[in-house]
Amino acid sequence: MTTKLAFATIGDLSSRLREREISATELVNLYAERIERFADTSKAFISLDINTARQRAMALDSNFDEASLLCGIPYACKDLFDVEGLVTTGGSRVLQDNIAQDDAETVRRMNRSGAIFIGKNNLHEFAYGATGENALYGTAPNPYDHSRLAGGSSSGSAAALGFGLCAASLGTDTGGSVRAPAALCGLVGFKPTFGRISTEGVIPYSWTLDHVGSLTRNAADAATIFETLATNFRKPDKVRLAGYRIGIPETFFYQRCDSEILDSIDALMVFLRAGGATFKAVAMPSMEYSRTVSLTVQMPEALSYHNRYLQQRGELYSQDFRAGLALGQCLLAEQYIRAKRFIESYRRDMDAIFGEVDVLLTPATPVIAPKIGAVEVSVDGISEPVGNAITRYTSFFNMSGHPAITLPCGIHSEGLPIAAQLVGRHFGDESLIDLAIQIEAGYDFRLPLPDQN
Repeated sequence: MTTKLAFATIGDLSSRLREREISATELVNLYAERIERFADTSKAFISLDINTARQRAMALDSNFDEASLLCGIPYACKDLFDVEGLVTTGGSRVLQDNIAQDDAETVRRMNRSGAIFIGKNNLHEFAYGATGENALYGTAPNPYDHSRLAGGSSSGSAAALGFGLCAASLGTDTGGSVRAPAALCGLVGFKPTFGRISTEGVIPYSWTLDHVGSLTRNAADAATIFETLATNFRKPDKVRLAGYRIGIPETFFYQRCDSEILDSIDALMVFLRAGGATFKAVAMPSMEYSRTVSLTVQMPEALSYHNRYLQQRGELYSQDFRAGLALGQCLLAEQYIRAKRFIESYRRDMDAIFGEVDVLLTPATPVIAPKIGAVEVSVDGISEPVGNAITRYTSFFNMSGHPAITLPCGIHSEGLPIAAQLVGRHFGDESLIDLAIQIEAGYDFRLPLPDQN
């Protein structure tokens, strides 16, 4: 089997499995060999369950479900998801003995579809961070440049796809933790409308902001996984670009952004306009306090979950995460409630905007993947913390709860991926993904694969 097969889409692999060009067992063995080969380089996995995967693959080969596009497809998940009988570590020493008693609802649904679970992906400890740096399990590098970050907190999920170690991965997104690493690594990252995919059996970071999402090789694969995982999924009406109204934020989302990223978004606009789409400048809610609002909700909620472990195992947390929990202890109930009220106003304001336009278009990130170990990045002469920069354009939509998808749309002169972000109206997930599929099908852009053998 060729190396190229390891980077094939779910759609392509499903077709080959149905035509019996490959078997599920051969596919599992291909990924297993690559996982072992790139283990030290990719830092993508915390734990593996290859033997069970091989057993499942053999059973499916003898009784293949032609109706399911996911049948026989090996996938992974961020190590916040429970898988019965396996340890769920959250990327931390704190939970190294935390054996799951049941599958997370999303894992259950994937397995019922015939997808084959192969392992748990590395992450920023307990999803607390956008860089993906993890002192215990190592920092997953960007597959396009190993000196740079894959992004976080779903860093291992992005690295697993980027190194050709699985066909898809499930992640969590609290401020961009699916979309940002996907964008930095040349993948598609999808965060659904808040609540459309169950978080049952997933270690929480912030109940108000957590979304389960997917990292895939294209938007069609994101649609396949969403159909499997979503509540009340409906087949979308096909989006027609002619007359489609695309909103361009007047402030914040195009400011302090790498000029080559802006050029790639401009080129995408030219394509969309040629297809008949119209553009409208939209006035966004004030972003002045948005990051503060997000943190004011995140940290008390994180503390609420982790308080059970702090007394007996507090010394096992990283210093970085302990500092965050300490911040949660210092926030007042009045401040938390005020932040929740801000979030409600953000949601109302965004719903009003989607009365004027069908979708928003922004860059996915204002920067390309930063160097591993970088503390700050600078754009237009202004420096900001690396994590803030990576999620600057994504985190607001966790507060508003609207569906958002990032997809590759360019390659930087430094050889790193550039991505766009599309944001849709509440419960318009299916149409949003369909738009992304049409863009992929018609836009004259092909991102080269990472230079992996």
